[in-house]
Amino acid sequence: MPASPPARQRRGRLFRFGAAFVVLLSVAGYLVMQYITGGTGTPGCKVVSERSGTTAYEFTPEQAVNAATITAVGTARGLPERAVTIALATALQESALRNISHGDRDSLGLFQQRPSQGWGTKKQIMDPKYAAGSFYAHLVKVPDYTGLPLTVAAQRVQRSGFPQAYAKHEPDATLLAAALTGRSAATLTCAGRPGATRTEGPDAVRSALARDFGRDALEPAGAVVGGTASTPTPSATVESNGRTLTLPVTDDADGGKRRSLSQRGWQLAHWAVANASDLHIERVSYAGREWTAGNTDSRWLTAGGAGTARAEKDTADVVRVVTAQ
Repeated sequence: MPASPPARQRRGRLFRFGAAFVVLLSVAGYLVMQYITGGTGTPGCKVVSERSGTTAYEFTPEQAVNAATITAVGTARGLPERAVTIALATALQESALRNISHGDRDSLGLFQQRPSQGWGTKKQIMDPKYAAGSFYAHLVKVPDYTGLPLTVAAQRVQRSGFPQAYAKHEPDATLLAAALTGRSAATLTCAGRPGATRTEGPDAVRSALARDFGRDALEPAGAVVGGTASTPTPSATVESNGRTLTLPVTDDADGGKRRSLSQRGWQLAHWAVANASDLHIERVSYAGREWTAGNTDSRWLTAGGAGTARAEKDTADVVRVVTAQ
């Protein structure tokens, strides 16, 4: 017996509801994947503890770029690693390390800063370097901020309605800060995008370095001896293959203390890996270790098959960044 019109209508409504639900699930799955991968469709990044090798934090290429910028701005100002950790934990809580153009009321950007509260114009706040610099400018005015619990120091800058929320991000921020300041060696990796279409090659890397660190990352000042500058240290150069940027490693100040060449070198190397997807970087090498985009495990391996001691001696004074063809 044919179904009555009401029964057919009910089945029709159920069918349409089911189809709409499937579409909704598909869209939700796509958005989740875009969030997890930073919108690139590629695997993400990972930082591990230098001590244990098991404690880890995984994050997206978008987050990696922003974390590297926040760190570079802090060390370029001569601030200690603790300041960087506080800044990274704050950005993790406020925006998940994403440069978002929305938030509570008029809050914007990595730190959810508000134009109406004097943090700058919308355009300024949406510039990660400006936003990080503004955060640090407020942080250093907090008395004894390096000795305060992280959540207290962050709250005195942010004036958040959820002051305890920053604490849960301290472990991840600590791992990121150790790697991106260069204190821990060969601990940050990203899958990268091997074979990506080449855009500006080494010139794009140079521009991004100058943006985050300042011109000194490319053209370090000569050492001062007896009140006068000695022979200037080598500048960043592009090798004859047109793909390799060689970055000189010189010591610099961190919180009033001299940082080791190794720490400076690993900061530059990790910065390059963090920016690999955006800048189409294919390979980074430093101190006898090499990272290559597209490796299954994305580890830092011994460079060129040479003995570790010799390789470290040969490459401890420069970081080599190879862009895609």
